[in-house]
Amino acid sequence: MEQEAVNAFKSGRTRVIVQDNSPIHRCKEVQQLWSKWEQMGLYIFFLPKYCSEMNPIELEWQHLKKNEISGRMFDDELDLAYAVIDGVETRGERGNYSTKRVKFNSKASR
Repeated sequence: MEQEAVNAFKSGRTRVIVQDNSPIHRCKEVQQLWSKWEQMGLYIFFLPKYCSEMNPIELEWQHLKKNEISGRMFDDELDLAYAVIDGVETRGERGNYSTKRVKFNSKASR
């Protein structure tokens, strides 16, 4: 989000991001940054709680579970994680979507 705020500020154009109500999107560390981001031109809005039909990721999860990992058994959580990553990449290739992975650094905002 910080990079989105910086990009909004540099471009002079308002950016709007709509998120679900995941706890990571509303944790104290993130809430403390909201006013700073708004001053930079980044505005964050949240979908109503329990509103899966308005959250496109829920449809993607449904397709992923049904078409990519359904009926498979996994030895452990790591195998499941790799299957999810492979499934996301496969769905991305089929739909011509970008599926770049991002690693979040929780210490970067401190």
